[in-house]
Amino acid sequence: MATDGRGRPLRIILTPGQRGDVTQAPALLEGLKARRVLADKAYDSNQLRRIIAEAGAEAVIPCNPTRKHPIAYDFDAYKVRNCIERCFNKLKHFRHIATRYDRRVSNFLSFIHLAAAMLWMR
Repeated sequence: MATDGRGRPLRIILTPGQRGDVTQAPALLEGLKARRVLADKAYDSNQLRRIIAEAGAEAVIPCNPTRKHPIAYDFDAYKVRNCIERCFNKLKHFRHIATRYDRRVSNFLSFIHLAAAMLWMR
């Protein structure tokens, strides 16, 4: 999911539970204008950092512990990343999303979009 600075959802892409989300990051960022892109350690990849730099934004991503040469990041700016975690929490307040009753991905994603629209109306 990509959110704005206020923690409101902008884009949502579902991935299988066993698949890493970093594969969908370029699609999430495509066309979005941002000064900074905040992400957790799972998104630490040279390719993603290059995509962010080409978009004219600053990558605020802590390094994966396995990286040989750590890359510095703005720790104070990273503290704001909890906005997306709070957005996930707000979405999970909708029981339909938290329990995932739907068998079809399209139905589940449709309800997520509806819940995201409701978050925007608050």
